[in-house]
Amino acid sequence: MGYVTTKDGVDIFFKDWGPKDAQPIVFHHGWPLSSDDWDAQMLYFLQHGFRVVASDRRGHGRSAQVSEGHDMDHYAADVSAVVEHLDLKNAVHIGHSTGGGQVARYVAKFGLPQGRVAKAVLVAAVPPIMLKTEAYPGGLPVEVFDGLRAALAANRAQFYIDVAAGPFYGFNRDGAKVSQGVIDNWWRQGMVGSAKAHYEGIKAFSETDQTEDLKAMTVPTLVLQGDDDQIVPHKNASALQAELLPNPTLKVYPGFPHGMLTTHADVVNPDILAFIKA
Repeated sequence: MGYVTTKDGVDIFFKDWGPKDAQPIVFHHGWPLSSDDWDAQMLYFLQHGFRVVASDRRGHGRSAQVSEGHDMDHYAADVSAVVEHLDLKNAVHIGHSTGGGQVARYVAKFGLPQGRVAKAVLVAAVPPIMLKTEAYPGGLPVEVFDGLRAALAANRAQFYIDVAAGPFYGFNRDGAKVSQGVIDNWWRQGMVGSAKAHYEGIKAFSETDQTEDLKAMTVPTLVLQGDDDQIVPHKNASALQAELLPNPTLKVYPGFPHGMLTTHADVVNPDILAFIKA
């Protein structure tokens, strides 16, 4: 574990586990979390012989709580700083939710031009764009995201409990197996980060049009999502990603929630492993 300083002077925290000569897998976390959200994946792929790397987005986790740069361009550049520092090649980049947008921007802008990427995985990811636009009329109205901003500004601590205990993991569904530890861990990760970074990150994950990023991702890309995702509607996300990506493999899981990497790691992890090894 360590830090790398970006070109604009931001200290980015990262984890780097496993054999340095093994194929690297780089994990990109969702909003408003940290690299800790990948515990179930990092341990799994480490045990399967991979080198596993994950960083905390600027303003999130243990990275610097800077005032500026809370947008997809800076997110991708920060990841590139970690990748270049570690000189990772032939890497698989896996992104969840906002991290999926980060993967798309990184692969298109840095990873492919530098020849560092082998494959990509988008899990319940935000591209092409969450916001309803003329090009994407199936998106969500801006009032939804204004509501998130208002809730965060009013009482971030309670808001983060409500998200984790409700729609994120599908714990609000009848018959759901609720884990208080998972809820507490989501809250813990969120509260470590910066309120300003999280507030401005809502615009980044909802209003960034990543159509061209997806079209530029020529590497084999696995697209995964649950059809009961209450955070990122799958018909405006994974379904469109599979149409825009040059080389996609789409898998939609019946009944799985947005946070399926935690709740259904026993199903999702082997599917990702099979894709990487194929």
